[in-house]
Amino acid sequence: MMQVKGIRILVVDDEPNILQFLELGLSNEGYDVKTVQDGMSAISMMKEYQPHVVILDVMMPGMDGFEVVHMLKKMDQVAVIMLTAKDEVDDRVKGLQLGADDYMVKPFSFVELLARIQARVRNQFPNLAGEVSLGSFTIDDRRKEIRKSDQLLELSPTEYELLKFMIMNHGLVLSKSLILDKVWGYDFGGEENIVEVYIRSLRDKLGDREHQLIRTLRGVGYRLDLP
Repeated sequence: MMQVKGIRILVVDDEPNILQFLELGLSNEGYDVKTVQDGMSAISMMKEYQPHVVILDVMMPGMDGFEVVHMLKKMDQVAVIMLTAKDEVDDRVKGLQLGADDYMVKPFSFVELLARIQARVRNQFPNLAGEVSLGSFTIDDRRKEIRKSDQLLELSPTEYELLKFMIMNHGLVLSKSLILDKVWGYDFGGEENIVEVYIRSLRDKLGDREHQLIRTLRGVGYRLDLP
């Protein structure tokens, strides 16, 4: 698990059941959690609580999530994950353009939300994240090292980023286009086949000859399965 002590999360949603669910779940994971039900309260709480991560609903009465994220990003360094009941591209684009760092559509997987929170903390607050241990893997982002069963893996910088991305999103199917976007960057002008080359190299270094760790889903993408 990621070392989460001292990481503050503010949840903003007008649905009491969502607030209760996330407060309980995140608190059980070790996070310091506060909840509010509207945008104005979120702005006020931001000043006194100074959260590292804000989980922000889009559709709220009065000040909606778009207005809130716009104001939050002017105030301080904070990672914002937006939640919405709408799976509309325009909403996602608008939220990201206003400064949101990530986006999830309701209903969402709590496990996936945890992975996204961890990724945001690791990327934006590396001094807080410390080491992340998942399954037999330990990621030390400060040293750019990954260990498997306490054995240091000899990885190139790109192999490190690819394996880290797959570990942090273990159990999820990752398409080649998504991997290229997250690991190589959206402006990468090469061929998608580069992903296959690096996956093959990772399997060799992990001793994954039977492809039981990194699975290929033909025509879909790849999935890393942890024991």
